[in-house]
Amino acid sequence: MPEIAQHDIVHPSGGDGRDCPTESQLAQKWFAVYTSPRHEKRVTQYLGLQEIEHYLPLYRAQRKWKNGLKVTLDLPLFPGYLFVHIGQSERVRVLQVPGVLSFVGGVGGQPASMPEAEISALRSGLPLRNAEPHPLLIVGQRARIRSGALAGMEGVVVRRKNSLRVVLTMELIQRSVAVEVNETELESLD
Repeated sequence: MPEIAQHDIVHPSGGDGRDCPTESQLAQKWFAVYTSPRHEKRVTQYLGLQEIEHYLPLYRAQRKWKNGLKVTLDLPLFPGYLFVHIGQSERVRVLQVPGVLSFVGGVGGQPASMPEAEISALRSGLPLRNAEPHPLLIVGQRARIRSGALAGMEGVVVRRKNSLRVVLTMELIQRSVAVEVNETELESLD
């Protein structure tokens, strides 16, 4: 079963992000960025060099090479996507990073910002859950995690290998992630 790896988070101040925010930092928002296939980690290196705050959720997976060797890899939880925390004026700097294809669009050609609460929940809750990528689901029972890590996030309930799983969907980037949840932590939205 895959585990969550440590997240790749870089703060422009070099600190842990808990310092008092400046006025320009208050204008910053989280945006989803679409990258070239399998270039997410390389893009984060470039963003770090440019001191642009970013977040790449990773999960740990076991893989077996053709020669039979088993390895543990840290892979992007949302392949092809990562998140940047920037102000309006920094969009061009992000688009100039090698491997960045575009921002995930909103209305009128403007990128859509991610809810701060959604990114905060992912950053704090994913290390406490056993998460892995999951195909986007359209049908199924909707539920909200009402307690514990990821509380407040909504998703679709599925069963897999005798354990209860909730598939959380990031609507903006059309990607999903499956997490294990106790039945007592869920409330139905149907």
